[in-house]
Amino acid sequence: MEVSAVVAGPAGLPRMLPPVPVRGLGAHDERYGPVRLRGAALVDEVERSGLTGRGGAAFPAGRKLRSVAERSRRPGLPRLSGRRGAVLIANGVESEPASAKDVSLLARAPHLVLDGVVLAAGAVSAEQAYLCVSRPGQAAALSAAVAERVGRDPVPVAVTVVPERYVASEESALVHYLNGGPAVPLLTPPRPFERGVRGRPTLVSNVETLANVALISRYGADWFRSLGVSSAPGSALVTIGGAVCRPGVYEIALGTPLRDVLALAGGMDAALQAVLAGGYFGSWLPAGTALNAAASAAGLRAAGASLGAGVLLVLPAGGCGLAETARVVRYLAGQSAGQCGPCLNGLPEIAAAMEQAAFGAATERGLRALHNLSGLVEGRGACHLPDGVARLVASALRVFADDVRRHQRGPCSGARGRPVFSVPSGADAPPAGSVFAAGRR
Repeated sequence: MEVSAVVAGPAGLPRMLPPVPVRGLGAHDERYGPVRLRGAALVDEVERSGLTGRGGAAFPAGRKLRSVAERSRRPGLPRLSGRRGAVLIANGVESEPASAKDVSLLARAPHLVLDGVVLAAGAVSAEQAYLCVSRPGQAAALSAAVAERVGRDPVPVAVTVVPERYVASEESALVHYLNGGPAVPLLTPPRPFERGVRGRPTLVSNVETLANVALISRYGADWFRSLGVSSAPGSALVTIGGAVCRPGVYEIALGTPLRDVLALAGGMDAALQAVLAGGYFGSWLPAGTALNAAASAAGLRAAGASLGAGVLLVLPAGGCGLAETARVVRYLAGQSAGQCGPCLNGLPEIAAAMEQAAFGAATERGLRALHNLSGLVEGRGACHLPDGVARLVASALRVFADDVRRHQRGPCSGARGRPVFSVPSGADAPPAGSVFAAGRR
C-alpha cells in the first residue's frame, strides 16, 4: 500500500530519543503523527535517504530491504505456518556490554520501534516478526506495548528473550535460536536474507535502524538527510562511557567531531589519553586522533577505528590501556560459542598473553606470541568474534606502544589501579531464553 506524500517533520534533535518517555500509543501518535509511506514506496524512500544499519555493520538499509523483498516473492518457497512470505527479526539484544542505546530507545520510544517493525515487515512481505531482547523485564514491557496495538498492525510481533551472551546478537545466531537451536552463530552462506527462520528469507535489522524507517515513512528522505553529512546522513544514538562527567546515551548528528560528541557527556573528568571507539569489538585511538575524528563510519574508519554500534569509551591519562584491553579480551574469550578452534583454543591463549603483557612483564617472546596468535585466529571463525579480538589487541599494542616498553619492567601504577571500564562477570552461564507470544493471531 502506498500513501500520500510526506510532510515536514520536526527540525533538529532529538528525533528518536525523546527527553520524556513516550510509552503509550496515544502519546506516541500525538508526538510523531501518522505513518505515510509503505511498501515499495517506503523501500524507495529509505534507499534515497541513505540510512545505514545502526547495529554496527553500517550496511545500506534500503538495499537490505529490497534484497529480502525480492526473495520473499519468489515461487516455490516453503510455507510458514500455512502462509507464504518473509520473516523479520528486530534485533534489540544489544549484547555489547558497553552499549545502552537500544535499551534506552526501547524504553523511551517503544512504539516508534514497533512502527518500524511493522512497516519493514510489510515492505518485505513478512508474515511474522520477532522483536528480540535479552532482559525478561524489558520483554514484559514491550509485550504490553504490542498488546496495545492488537487490531492495528497486520503482522504479528512476538517479543522474544534471547540468552544473554556476547555472540547471541549476531544475525545467524538469532536465526538459529528462533529455529529451535542455541543462540550461537552459524557458518555462512546462506545468509539470513537468503534462507533464515524456517527456511524463509529473513530481514535482521537493529531496532534503531527500524525506528529510523518509521521516521522516514512519516517525514521522508529529505528530512532525514537534513541532519548529518552527505556521506553519513541522519542522526545516531551513541553510548559514551569511561572517564566522562555524565556517562549515558546521546543522540548526535552523524559527522559531528568527536570532541563535540564527548562534550555532550560533560567532557572528560580527567586528561584524555585515548578513546576506545566501537566498544569491546572496536579499536583504540590516541587522544589527538580521536578528538579530530568525525563520528561516522567513514570518519572513524579514516582514523583507524569504527563507530560500530555507537560506543565511545574514554580512557584518562592515569589509566592503563593494556590493562583495560586485557580485561576486555578475557571477557570476550569467555563468550565464545565453543564451536570453532580459533575461539575455543585461540582466544584464551590471546587473553593469557595479553594479561601477561598488562599485569606481568611484556617480554619480547610474549609479544611475538600475541602477534602470532592474533594472526592465526583472524578470519577463521564462524562469526567475527576472533576478528574483533585480534583488531582490539592490535590497536592496543599500536596506540600504547610506549606503555608496552615500560611494561617490560612490570605493570604500571594504572594497571594496578581500579579499572576504568566495566566488564561483566559470571556471564558464561546465560539463562535460558523464552518467547512472549503477545501479538500473535
